[in-house]
Amino acid sequence: MSLNETMARGPGVSRRAALRRGVQGAAGVLLAGGLASRLRAAEPGKTEPEAKAKSVIQIFLWGGMSHNDTWDPKPESGREYMGEFSAVIPTNVDGIQIGALFPQLARQADKYSLIRSMTHGNNGHETAAYLMQTGHAPGERLAYPSVGAVFALFKSRGYTGIIPPYVVLTKPQGRFSEEGFLGPKYKPFASGGDPNARRFEVEGVVARNISDDRQQARRGLLDTMNTMGRLMAASPQMTAAAEAREQAYELILGAGKEVFDLSKEEPELRDRYGRHTFGQECLVARRLVETGVPYVVINYPGGWDTHKGHFQTMRRQAPQLDQGLAMLLQDLSDHGLLETTIVWCCGEFGRGPKVDWQPPWNGGRNHYGKVFSVLVAGGGFKGGCVVGSSDERAEEVKQRPVYPVDLLGSIYKLAGIDCGARLPHPMGAEAYVLPAASEGAKSAGLLTEIM
Repeated sequence: MSLNETMARGPGVSRRAALRRGVQGAAGVLLAGGLASRLRAAEPGKTEPEAKAKSVIQIFLWGGMSHNDTWDPKPESGREYMGEFSAVIPTNVDGIQIGALFPQLARQADKYSLIRSMTHGNNGHETAAYLMQTGHAPGERLAYPSVGAVFALFKSRGYTGIIPPYVVLTKPQGRFSEEGFLGPKYKPFASGGDPNARRFEVEGVVARNISDDRQQARRGLLDTMNTMGRLMAASPQMTAAAEAREQAYELILGAGKEVFDLSKEEPELRDRYGRHTFGQECLVARRLVETGVPYVVINYPGGWDTHKGHFQTMRRQAPQLDQGLAMLLQDLSDHGLLETTIVWCCGEFGRGPKVDWQPPWNGGRNHYGKVFSVLVAGGGFKGGCVVGSSDERAEEVKQRPVYPVDLLGSIYKLAGIDCGARLPHPMGAEAYVLPAASEGAKSAGLLTEIM
């Protein structure tokens, strides 16, 4: 239930109390996120000056998208493996083919590279997601922070934006995509709402059923209700709260709100992204990195866990992924942002190369962590390349394995974050951005061939 739903349903709550709660909620987001990290961090994370990437857009395909129906097709393997999607199409880069479900991405292949040898061997949703989000093996007493939370920590020194530095569109998925042991001030700001709706009602930013004019008028009302001014000078905590409240106003009514207002964009551009939730999320992500937000996650608004109904799901979702992602790459390039923005897209694993035709699956694909594919672009990653390969049936890594620490380490490197840096651990334990080989982490090296 959203904050506004709680306000509306709560018995005996006055309008003044409801408004106060709304601004306090937005202020809480800021205190838990960007502002608090600047006010209270003992030593903000340092980044290397030669960083190429200023921002990251991560598109996470929860459930795990099939690799041989998409970015690593094996048309010669037959119906037993390719099922209903045996067709492949050429891209605008000689020698690179992808699944026929992605015609728009095929025309953008010069802007991205495909990793066809991603591997970790884990077939559990949460444990595989933990590996892909943190680079660490599951099993620690306290969960490590996700890559987005690490960005929020290390990019806090140079970030002065109103919007928190780690944003999720539209809601977090899984407990391993959040702040881990870093604590709530590095928790992602989840937008909620639907950017494809007539009005994108961002949680704590755009109130449901309340016009912008009414929100502006209520700001004046709240100002007159503030009786704590005399305490501010004597209390750093109250001063921080007051600053957070002012930033909350700006987030709700000012420049922060403008970022989420897609009516500012030309209808034709919105059409090109696709008038569906994912397409409009991609447009919001571009607007966020345009304002300097360091890390944006798009959790694809539909599952890829296709044990059953695999081919039907792919026919429904792949065209939306194709349209939104291809347009995001083009739009970032058109705005001069692709050179400084990393885009990476994958799930926690792939799906079984061999189709499960027997009941109860009847044409499904199960979890598969032995080998799968990742798309990377921008921020220092070269386009038009393929890293590694799988075997003739996409069942095993054939050449150049890429492990989670290799992928995340490359992203950190391009962003100027030291993957060997120590993280602040609440129990004083030695904890680092990524595990070392001495800790048992498998690695075949950074993706230097495309950096």
